Amino acid sequence: MSSKDLGLYALTVLLWGTSWLAIKFQLGVVPPDVSVAYRIILSAVLMLVLCLAMRRRMRFSLADHGFMALQGFSLFSVNYFFIYSGSQHLTTGLVAVAFSTVVILNIIGGAILFRTAVQARVVVGAVLGVGGIAVVFWPEIMAFDLSRQGSLGLGLTLIGTCFASAGMLTSAWSQRKRGLPVLQSNAYGMFYGALAITLLTVARGSDFVFDPAPVYVLSLLYLAIFATVAGFWSYLTLIGHIGPDRASYVTVLFPIVALALSTWFEGFHWTALDAVGIALVLLGNAVILTKRLPTWHTAESTVRSE
Repeated sequence: MSSKDLGLYALTVLLWGTSWLAIKFQLGVVPPDVSVAYRIILSAVLMLVLCLAMRRRMRFSLADHGFMALQGFSLFSVNYFFIYSGSQHLTTGLVAVAFSTVVILNIIGGAILFRTAVQARVVVGAVLGVGGIAVVFWPEIMAFDLSRQGSLGLGLTLIGTCFASAGMLTSAWSQRKRGLPVLQSNAYGMFYGALAITLLTVARGSDFVFDPAPVYVLSLLYLAIFATVAGFWSYLTLIGHIGPDRASYVTVLFPIVALALSTWFEGFHWTALDAVGIALVLLGNAVILTKRLPTWHTAESTVRSE
């Protein structure tokens, strides 16, 4: 992996890991799904203004808009809707464990869509990572019961995870097969996603109230500017460089960053089980990233030459 890709990787982990703390400041007056709608609407406006200010090409074919709409629908709206709905019935740890399975989904989806060989090291690293997250949140897993509410929450979260994977794979397809630039794709994708999440929130009957408290406004700005605009730019660019299977390992790492912040801000106490889980996550990260693997581009060019 190049130094540029390592930089994108680290930036994504940092931005999404810190977003967990910012999300806590969103809870209270405003319903969670409404906060998500505000976040995506603000992000879409910022992205479109940025593209216009940078004089980026904004005219694309109808088919291109179809792919950008699919990406926005999957990655910037519906996945949030289902995951936030599921999180109302699950603990944060269980949501993290369920969402970490996006790594497995991306490995399978990438192999199907791009006909790339599944790398044994990537699979081993993914299993270690997901297993490590499960170990960290093992007490919450053991406390989980298959009650109606628990099963509903898990099901909704997994559906949201599937949509997130679909959005990531759509971005990879748009970059590799259609040559769509990440910045403009994200701008239009967030626009379409903002429309979708707004309609879903209205259909759900949530009240569009707003909390003018500085802590809410500042956390909303952080989530829109850094976690969404910058975070998705860095992550989806990384997907285009190294593929959705390896790039998606950031979803395993950012809960660890969130736990580290929880130690400082919320007094989270580490246990031996947590240490074992984090060691597995870091080992999985090393397995995926340190040794040179055939790159996604190389595998793709091999397919094209057949």
